[in-house]
Order: sequence, then structure tokens, then C-alpha cells
Amino acid sequence: MTKPQDINAQLLGDIASADGSLAQRVYLAIKQAILSFDFLPGANLRKAPICEQLGVSRAPVTEAIARLAAEGLVDVVPQSGTRVSYFSMSEIREGAFLREALELATVAKVARDLTDDQGKKLSRNMRLQELLIEDEDIAGFYQADEEFHALLMEFTGFKRLADVAQTVSLQVSRARMLLLPTPGRVVETLEEHRAIHAAIQDRDEQVAQAAMRYHLGQLMPRIEVLEHEKPHLFNTTPQLTQKVG
Repeated sequence: MTKPQDINAQLLGDIASADGSLAQRVYLAIKQAILSFDFLPGANLRKAPICEQLGVSRAPVTEAIARLAAEGLVDVVPQSGTRVSYFSMSEIREGAFLREALELATVAKVARDLTDDQGKKLSRNMRLQELLIEDEDIAGFYQADEEFHALLMEFTGFKRLADVAQTVSLQVSRARMLLLPTPGRVVETLEEHRAIHAAIQDRDEQVAQAAMRYHLGQLMPRIEVLEHEKPHLFNTTPQLTQKVG
């Protein structure tokens, strides 16, 4: 595993125009930098440069790092300081398992209970995905992809479902960001979404679940290949770390 490098705090986004408390804005800025790989796994998180770049005191940065550590995105390493967490295949596999259980239950209920208004929202999202692929906007497509799954969960009527899904599959979502630039993967993802969408429109629960299972099943084999191609991003050796909760 390569030696961790210090982060470039200048990659942090501007928090001045963001909503929420100062601590919330700092937390979201650092989290986005981690999820978008501006801060790579293993990078040292030093508070002073972050405070200077964001123009804030140490308190909101400390609070933000504690929240990120509780989510598994940051590790506190004895005698080494704080760093962005490496990928853990065991955590990714667990997250994928839990996410699949939620997604299959979700798509079955939506196929059964879809309203006309919900159907229109889902169709608009599909058209947006197509346009983003035409524009070769990978980051935009990722957001539309996330929205597609979030809409399905919203349509169940269970208000906590999306938050639960995001929590259990955070490491999976993080790994997916590495996969979308893979040549042809965004087009394949769109086709898989089209199959799910068509089954929902046909109100066919079993076909919708089969399409969703196939879609989600593409993930782990690709992440396993990624582990071999980019081992420096993965926790492949025992690390003495302390999660902050």
C-alpha cells in the first residue's frame, strides 16, 4: 500500500452559499470531496489546511470529521492522525447485500402501486439519463442514476427508507463512483434502468425484481476487478484503526 499523502484542501467546495448550519456545511463539503475522489483513500486529513481553506474554526471541522468517521469514510489511526478510509471489501459486500434486499422490496411495491404522477416523474428521469449520456456528462448521469433509485424508494411512501438505504450502502455508492467512467458502463446502466422502468410500467412485480436483481448484480464483480486493478485504494492488509463515533 502506498504511503498516504496529505489532501489538497483547495479541492473543497465553497460552503458560503450552501444551506444548513456551519458544521453541516463543512461536513457536506468534506464528504463530497471524499465521494468524488478529490480526497483519495489513505489521504491524511489535517484540520489546519481545511480550516484555512473554508475560513472556519477548528470546532466545525472536528465535528464534521467525527461524523464522517462514524459513517466509515474517515479513520483515526493511532500515531498517524486522521485519514480518508480505504475501501473495505467486507463492508462493500455487506452494503450491497443490504441494499439489494431493500431495492427488491421497493421495486415490487412500486410496480404494484405506481400512480400516474409517479410514472411521469420516473419517465422524466429516464429521459434525463438519456440526455446526460448524449452529453457525455458522467457526473450528471451519476446524480440522475441516484435520483432514479431514490424516486423508487420515495414512491413506496416509507419516509425513512431512502435514508436507511443510503446509510447501509454508503461504501457501495462510493465504489460505484470509480466504475461509472468505465467505457460502456453508463450505457449498460441506462439499458438496465430501461428494463426496470418497462417492467414497472407493465405492473409486473416479478419481472421488475428480476431486472433490478440483474442490475445490482453487475456491481460486485466489477468492484472485485477494481480491487485487483487499484489495490492502493483498498484495505488489503490489517490496519490498526479506531472508528470515531
